[in-house]
Amino acid sequence: MRAKKIVIIGLVQGVGFRPFLDRLARRLGLGGYVRNVGGSEVEVWVEGEEEILEEFVKRLVSEKPPPAFIEEIRVEEVEPQGYREFIIKESGRDFKARSNIPPDIAMCHDCLIEILNPEDRRYRYPFNSCAWCGPRFSMMYSVPYDRVNTSMRKYPLCSECLREYKDPGNLRRYHAQGISCKVDGPRLALLDPGGMLVDDKNPIETAAKLVEEGSIIAVKGLGGFHLATLATSDDAVARLRARKKRPRKPFAVMGIDSIVLRRLVYMDEGDEEVLNSPQAPILLLPKREDTPVSKLVSPGLSHEGVFVAYTPLHYLLLKETRDKFLVMTSGNLTGEPMCKDEDCAFRELKNVADYFLVHDREILHRVDDSVIRKTGGRYVLLRRSRGYAPLWIRIPGKLPRDVVAFGSDLNNTVAVGFEDKIVVSPYVGDLDEAKSVSELEGYLRFLVSSYHLDEDNLIVVSDKHPGYVSKRLAVEYAEKRGARLVEVQHHLAHVLSVVGEKWLKGRILGVALDGLGWGDDNTIWGGEVILVDTEDASYKRVASLSPLPLTSDMDTVKPLRILVGLLAQKGFNPEEIVSLLKRIGLGEGEIPEMLLVHRLVNRGWFKPASSTGRLIDVASAILGVGRERSYDGEPAIRLEAVAFNGGLIDPPDIRTYSENGVLRLDAWRYIEWVLENLGAPTPHIARTFLESLGEGYGRLIAESARGLRVEPEIVVSGGAGVNEFIVRGLEKALEPEGFKVVLPLRIPLNDEGISFGQVYYCLLACGST
Repeated sequence: MRAKKIVIIGLVQGVGFRPFLDRLARRLGLGGYVRNVGGSEVEVWVEGEEEILEEFVKRLVSEKPPPAFIEEIRVEEVEPQGYREFIIKESGRDFKARSNIPPDIAMCHDCLIEILNPEDRRYRYPFNSCAWCGPRFSMMYSVPYDRVNTSMRKYPLCSECLREYKDPGNLRRYHAQGISCKVDGPRLALLDPGGMLVDDKNPIETAAKLVEEGSIIAVKGLGGFHLATLATSDDAVARLRARKKRPRKPFAVMGIDSIVLRRLVYMDEGDEEVLNSPQAPILLLPKREDTPVSKLVSPGLSHEGVFVAYTPLHYLLLKETRDKFLVMTSGNLTGEPMCKDEDCAFRELKNVADYFLVHDREILHRVDDSVIRKTGGRYVLLRRSRGYAPLWIRIPGKLPRDVVAFGSDLNNTVAVGFEDKIVVSPYVGDLDEAKSVSELEGYLRFLVSSYHLDEDNLIVVSDKHPGYVSKRLAVEYAEKRGARLVEVQHHLAHVLSVVGEKWLKGRILGVALDGLGWGDDNTIWGGEVILVDTEDASYKRVASLSPLPLTSDMDTVKPLRILVGLLAQKGFNPEEIVSLLKRIGLGEGEIPEMLLVHRLVNRGWFKPASSTGRLIDVASAILGVGRERSYDGEPAIRLEAVAFNGGLIDPPDIRTYSENGVLRLDAWRYIEWVLENLGAPTPHIARTFLESLGEGYGRLIAESARGLRVEPEIVVSGGAGVNEFIVRGLEKALEPEGFKVVLPLRIPLNDEGISFGQVYYCLLACGST
């Protein structure tokens, strides 16, 4: 008789892992126990013959519940204690204080089979779930994940559901906290914009019929409201754009399954696996030439954002439609957070939606759909929310104190750190709206309360930008609690977000490519090569893009203003500038604005900005691809879309120079090259510009690395780091020099990763143990 103590680390709580192990041990005739312990860990003690114990370890990996994710397994030989049976023990003492918060999980295959089976008691039940799937975080009041701590506590289990809940032989519903059925679960109804009942007998069928007629339906889903309408109808999509005040930003398309989505986009086996994963994110994939989707869904873009029906409600709605796919976009007015309750929906969407398909299960936390794309053959997160959040990451060391980080103002997330863990909130959004600030504060209260952080002995971290809302909130939070306030430079946090995810050590070079961040010299940075030493978080900006002149916030909306500023710096007179602007197709009515920019720059009324995002925007504007930004990153996104259809032509020569100890990549040379090549096909210019820009940064990094004794990993972060052609250029320049380009997997490259990087800074620099 032998015995093993096994600790399993990962997403193993709230996913039916203990009932699974109980069943597996009983089948193999093993004695022992399983229990949840603090954090994201399960402890198993098993006793039996050595061969059977080894079989148990193999099968716990190969047969684990679909949503479970095993990060690490530790197996220890122990003395047998004479267990004759296998039991599920109560959770360990620290479980409630430091327990993992399970994310929401897409409908599993077994639940799908049940809602499609006329003989099953959950046939066509829109809220079907089990231990392997369904809402989690979105309906939690507090940890641990028990029914009494969720919005399902208002629905007492009926006798049938209670029998399933107590049956150890029922793998999917034994101790499953969120289960329900038609007898005891939430109710669904279709209402008009005035809140009057339209149908509560067959609301899904009626809603589907109305969608087919061109209506826009607000659908209360798992983590908030969607707006659904026909994806094949120009009229329906145009009407949605007009009402939502969203002229060009792409909408996502939800299909009933990945088979249907193959009619719309090209996908390989890996893409299909991501789409059908328990997280079921929106995945950006190349459009098919014969796609039936209206061009107004994602105008001017090469890729469509698609995802599968991830709740029974969405699936049943799509099943009743002709095409089996619909536009399914966030239920909000542009710039506002997605509505998660009826009060918000009827107030904000009454002039957008024609009907409202709602239920009475309360959504406690807004959870947007996660978004993923491919860059350089890797899947990278653009928005980390449903299915992936809250994000729990172990770090290689213990924090000196509990930490709260307020992130950035754009694409905000907040994070908390304790012991050797960092937990990052779901996507909050931009903090230019009071509702987003309220969302940030709500997530922070939940995380601080759930993890019992010591608010009398905190470290509070903020960005250095003096005008950021997030910094003001951090200062107020710290002052109220007498906490230590630490400021972390924006691009350092970017780099550390990748260093921390990958557990990199030593002297690391990272490149942060984004739109803006407050620099240590009180200028705007956005194309920075940072040297970080993980021994103490000391860092140095060793290289950078040469600065562009920004005269006002309007420069980010109309990038040709930046071009005029550059031309002014290069000595172009007003007549030469007007001639050039007319040559690239700028209207007569916009010329006076541009000449004003020329005067401002000549008088020195501008801010220098070494911004990769703005440089790409200028190239996009010159080519007529993205003259005016209507959503974040639009000119750059459209330029990349055009580049996918292009080939390479003779690239610009890469010019670097040294300035005050910082090696500079000459931004003007790239713009000059675009102007010189205006006669070439636009897709060729776009691709060559982007790829050579990446190559330029690669050479800048390689040149900076000489004599610095750095590690071979070059980390890439920042919103522009997701660009396919920039990453290709980086790899082309760096791999022959013996370097490896590293992108994050679990942390988005954009500013969502800032809060994680801010907490990780404290591990390295705030007195870690």
